[in-house]
Amino acid sequence: MTPLNVGFLGYGFSTKCFHLPFILPNPDLKVYAFLQRSPPPPASSNPEKGKHCTIDYPEAKHYQTAGGLFADKYIDLVIVCTRHESHAELAEQALLAGKHGNTEEADRVIAAQKKSGKILTVFQNRRYDSDFRTLQELVNRKAFGEITECEIHYDFDFPFWMQSWNDTTYTPGKGMLFGIGSHTIDQALVLFGRPATITGFYRSLRGIESEVDDAFTVILQYGREKKNLVVTVKTSVGYNGSFVKYGEDRQESQVSKGLKATDVGFGVENEDTYGFLTTKEKVDQSQKEEGGRWVGKFPSLTGSYVAYYEDLVKTIRGEKELVAKPETARDGLRIIEIARESAEKGCTLSFN
Repeated sequence: MTPLNVGFLGYGFSTKCFHLPFILPNPDLKVYAFLQRSPPPPASSNPEKGKHCTIDYPEAKHYQTAGGLFADKYIDLVIVCTRHESHAELAEQALLAGKHGNTEEADRVIAAQKKSGKILTVFQNRRYDSDFRTLQELVNRKAFGEITECEIHYDFDFPFWMQSWNDTTYTPGKGMLFGIGSHTIDQALVLFGRPATITGFYRSLRGIESEVDDAFTVILQYGREKKNLVVTVKTSVGYNGSFVKYGEDRQESQVSKGLKATDVGFGVENEDTYGFLTTKEKVDQSQKEEGGRWVGKFPSLTGSYVAYYEDLVKTIRGEKELVAKPETARDGLRIIEIARESAEKGCTLSFN
């Protein structure tokens, strides 16, 4: 069959990283046209590759206005690769011009799609990530039985495309929630469907006070047959280091097996349960440099419930400040009470 002619709105990072590398190998799709506002560079300037579509794809058509591209009757599919805030308007124009579309927007564009009779889709490429495809396969196999909790966590170390995030005032389309959040929340929807309630938190960690988020936590709670399910979707940026560890302290299980707290190896973890430490600067001999980071398994400190009583004795004798203060325990109990009240009322409450 004749390949579908593809027109790209924009020729920036999104077009070149997320779309062209995966369209070019497909024999059913043809790179046909680009919208790029800037004029072609003169041949005498010895233009650099990667800057302009006419240099990289000389056989493709070049348009400097969206109207010109939409008027091309030979374009079958339009890929919207512009700034988030322009997606809806351009997608609507493409659909009403009789083109199939790929975008990231909502109701008004869906209405235009129904009116046009063309196909509208959203570039949810993260559904095709290796880790998500693996998780989805396991969920479909019912490998976990009833799922009661899921966490989707996607972090960044201040990526280059955030360097221009200097705005302090929020408008729809700005921020990490509309960026990676639109993909990770989509993953939750694919796995579990619509939630019953949503709780959100957002922050600005890039060094400026801003309404535009670069870190967020979204908690989805479900109802009916999934009433025990809670899904957390998170993204954070700019971390100097991380520590990821699995397993649990061995002391309780060792006592259950008859070991004494004075036995050799009591409270000592096996190396295979050491946590994985990643930092910008080397902080331990266990780390090796990989890709500009220092990574390695950090040896676990020995667990010692004996130390609790040793500390208590020192406090009674006036040798050391009390470690486990009753005031801290009281605060913990108050948090538990407020947490239950928050759940019953369905709102966020202040600590008091």
